[in-house]
Amino acid sequence: MRRLAAALAVLALGVCGCGYKTGGHAATLPTNVHTVAIPGFINQSKTYRVEQVLTAAVVREFVSRTHYRILNQESADADATLRGTVVSTQLTPVAYDSVSGRAASAIIVVNMKISLVDRHGKVLFQNPSYSFHEQYQISREITSFFEEESPAVDRLSQDFARTLVSNILEAF
Repeated sequence: MRRLAAALAVLALGVCGCGYKTGGHAATLPTNVHTVAIPGFINQSKTYRVEQVLTAAVVREFVSRTHYRILNQESADADATLRGTVVSTQLTPVAYDSVSGRAASAIIVVNMKISLVDRHGKVLFQNPSYSFHEQYQISREITSFFEEESPAVDRLSQDFARTLVSNILEAF
């Protein structure tokens, strides 16, 4: 009788579970949203084409992680529109070569504001103060110089896109 009671208790615990759920599966956008327009972000900074890299990364992330139809421009067919503005970019040396005194490492910081608005003007998601950074090394050898700033912006844009899409889908 004790074995039967213990087996039933274990079975009941297994069926009930602990309430744990894995993250990343919640879709908090309204069920009537099927098409999202992501027009090119606006660049208010002085960094050349940073808005293009960020927009492309967000489009790729939406396409790869969601079932939404993505439009590359504003359209009356879109159920929601994602707008972004690069407010500022900063490039700051963080380490110097002790021999030459030249910068050996730098960090790029990109500040953005984002809003996702449905076709009726209702704000579905908004963050006016995204800030992302990426550190990179500066080559010491002029003959083998390779500009690392562009790859750093690419890495930053991928990180930003992953975070943004997760925030939108999980309502953070």
